[in-house]
Amino acid sequence: MNLREKYNIPNDSIITIAGTVGVGKSTMTTALAKALNFKTSFEKVDNNPYLEKFYDDFERWSFHLQIYFLAERFKEQKKIFEYGGGFIQDRSIYEDTGIFAKMHYEKGTMTKDDYETYRNLFDAMVMTPYFPHPDLLIYLEGSLDDILKRIQIRGRDMEKTTPVSYWEEMHQRYEDWINSFNSCPILRIDIADYDLIKEEQSIEPIISKMSHSIQQSRRWKTKQSF
Repeated sequence: MNLREKYNIPNDSIITIAGTVGVGKSTMTTALAKALNFKTSFEKVDNNPYLEKFYDDFERWSFHLQIYFLAERFKEQKKIFEYGGGFIQDRSIYEDTGIFAKMHYEKGTMTKDDYETYRNLFDAMVMTPYFPHPDLLIYLEGSLDDILKRIQIRGRDMEKTTPVSYWEEMHQRYEDWINSFNSCPILRIDIADYDLIKEEQSIEPIISKMSHSIQQSRRWKTKQSF
């Protein structure tokens, strides 16, 4: 019996991994997909035409970057649901508006008009009864020190040279965001409680916790349909 059957994870589940840079979203996505025999959906970074420009000049490129991410994530979300489930998704569509766009507007690196345009587009695409939300959002959290160490070890060059003050702010904004998030059920996992690189079997306790959360999610969705 595989882990999906052992813990009664529905084979059409959509599970999204969220968390700030450095928490190991890609590693978790890969490990869960392997353990459950699910497909993966990874954030497209390498061919992003705005990312490096953004790190050089937040004010000029923040709006462009957020629109690009919104379009790409929406297309990916649509594709996932058209396939019919059984997906682990690296990063959620909700983080862009709840954290990044909001941060740039509040710090003055995105104009009010750009922010309102972005929010209106996001709401029209995502915040409607017609947008199918994931069964579960797994939020990976950890101390700022642990996250900074991971960025220095595994991060991209442009992340390693970003001021620490930026990551401090992102860490706090993520905590504020997840504490008020209610678009789908959440499972919070501390990155200090497992090591998927050194101990592959540490994925099983996480799947056990997921099982309970997904069953609750399915019951909630059933009630909402009546």
